[in-house]
Amino acid sequence: MIRSYAKAIWGYVAAFVRWTLVGLLIGAVCGAAGGLFAMAVEKATELRQEHAWLLYLLPVGGLVIAGLYRLMKLPLNLGTDEILTTCRTQGKVPVLMAPAIFISTTLTHLLGGSAGREGAALQLGGSLGAAIGDLTHPKADGRRIFELCGMAALFSALFGTPLTATIFVLEIIEVGKINERALLPCLVAALSAKLVAMFIGAPVEVFPLASGLQAADALSLLKAAGLGVVCAVVAILFCMVMHFAQKNVKRLIPNDFLRICLGGAAVVLLTLLLGTRDYNGGGMHVIFAALEGRSRPEAFLLKILFTALTLSVGFKGGEIVPAFFVGSTLGCTVAPLLGFSPAVGAAVGLVALFCGVTNAPLASLVLAVELFGTEYLPLIGLAAVVAFMLSGHFSLYHSQLFDAPKLGSRPAEN
Repeated sequence: MIRSYAKAIWGYVAAFVRWTLVGLLIGAVCGAAGGLFAMAVEKATELRQEHAWLLYLLPVGGLVIAGLYRLMKLPLNLGTDEILTTCRTQGKVPVLMAPAIFISTTLTHLLGGSAGREGAALQLGGSLGAAIGDLTHPKADGRRIFELCGMAALFSALFGTPLTATIFVLEIIEVGKINERALLPCLVAALSAKLVAMFIGAPVEVFPLASGLQAADALSLLKAAGLGVVCAVVAILFCMVMHFAQKNVKRLIPNDFLRICLGGAAVVLLTLLLGTRDYNGGGMHVIFAALEGRSRPEAFLLKILFTALTLSVGFKGGEIVPAFFVGSTLGCTVAPLLGFSPAVGAAVGLVALFCGVTNAPLASLVLAVELFGTEYLPLIGLAAVVAFMLSGHFSLYHSQLFDAPKLGSRPAEN
C-alpha cells in the first residue's frame, strides 16, 4: 500500500514539474515574441500618427499582405477561428502562421487598418505553442495544452493581464467547459510571459479610472443591469455585422488581391469623409478618453463599421480591442442617460460588451479586477453577466461551441 501511494504521489509530482517547466518554456518564448510584437505595433502606431500620408498606402499594404500569405501558401482568411478549432480537434497549426500574422498585423496598424492585436496574439501564441509541442512530442491531449499555453502567454504579454489570459483561452473554446488540466501550465506561461515582456521593455497598457465615482447601491446596480442590456444588444449587432461582412464580401469579390485593395481604399475614403483618424488602428486613445468621461455618441457604431470592413477584406489584427473601443464609448454615451458617471459607464461597458461578444463571463470578471480593481466589481460584474445571458449564442468566433444552451439543458446547437 505504501508503494502504491508513493507511486501515485510521484506521478503527481512528476506531472507538476513537467507542466511547470512547459509553462516556463512557452512563457519565455512567447513572452519574448509578444514583447517584440507589442513594441512593433506601438512603433507602427507612432509612425502612423507622425506621418499622416501613410494612410494612403493602406491599399498597397493590403496587396503586400495578400502576397505574403500567397507566398507562404496560407489562406488569407486563416485566423482565430482556425486556432480555436485546432485546439478542440488537436489538428496541425501551420508554423509559418507565426511570422505571417506578426508582419501582417504590424503592417495593418502602420497603415491605418481598424483592428486590434489580440487576434494576432492568439494566432501567434497558438502557432508557437503548437510548434514547441511538436518538438517535445506530448502525449494524448497534451498538444492541445501546449497550444493553449502559447495563446495565454501571448495574450498576457500584450495586455499584462495573466489571470484574464489564462481563464479566457480555457473558456472560449467551448462555453460551459474548462480544461482544468491546463490551468497550471497556462497560468505559469502567462505569468512568465508578462515578466519576460516587461524585462525586454514591452509597453504595458494601463486603463486609468478614477475611484469614488459611483457607489454600488441598489439603484446603481439596477442602472448597471440596464447598461448590460444595452451592451447585449450592441454585442449582437457587432457579431452580426462582422459575420455578415466576412460572409458576403468574399462572395462578392472572390479575388484576394482585388478584395483587400478595394477594402483598403474604402477605409481610406471613409476616414477622409469623417475627417478624423480615431477609427484607424486600435484606437486606444479613444478608449482612454472614454474612461475619462469623453466620447462621441456615434463612435461605437463607426468603430463596428471600420472593423468589419478592415477584417472582412483580409487585413489582420483582432476584434477584442475594437470590442473594448465599442464597449467603452457605448458605456460613456449611455451612462449619463441612466444617471451614471460617464467614466464608470465606460468601464462597465468595456467589460460587458467584451463578455457579450466572447461569451466568457469568468474571464470578464477577472478582467474587470485586473484592469480596474475591485471597487466597481459589483457594477461591472452584474452588467457583464446580463450581457452574457441576453446576447444568446452570438459570438465573434464561428468555431466557438456551447456545451449546453444558455436557456436549458438540452444539447446546444453550434
